[in-house]
Amino acid sequence: MELTHINEQGRAKMVDVSEKQDTLREAVAYCNVYMKEETLLKIKEGTIKKGDVLSVAQVAGIMASKKTSDLIPMCHPIMISGCDISFSLNFDENRVEITSTVKNTGQTGVEMEAIAAVTIAGLTIYDMCKAIDREMIVSDVKLLKKSGGKSGLFERK
Repeated sequence: MELTHINEQGRAKMVDVSEKQDTLREAVAYCNVYMKEETLLKIKEGTIKKGDVLSVAQVAGIMASKKTSDLIPMCHPIMISGCDISFSLNFDENRVEITSTVKNTGQTGVEMEAIAAVTIAGLTIYDMCKAIDREMIVSDVKLLKKSGGKSGLFERK
């Protein structure tokens, strides 16, 4: 497999997408934030002192999807046409499950934007709750699905 982000001198480059066709693209990513049961309960009740954890994490995740190219050197700046983030409180495993869906119509995909969205949402949860729970774990960051473009559909099994 050829590395597309390496030039003839073996140095990093941004892939040229100018010849690619605009297509509808969508990516779905996932992340977990594990925590103490008491922390999860406080998030549910809205009693974390820094504020409404999930609302702030939602906005942070959306902002991250729009700023991905500022953070990851070889990512193209792209116009995001939609970003949504959902949260599920899982009391059986004491975690917040985060899912993001990012869409655009363009020459390159939105996988990194979806992954950035769930990661920053998870880090925001950590930041807002760290005063009461420093043992939280942000983990299981992964792409679940991507569609559009020449490579077509990918779905994690």
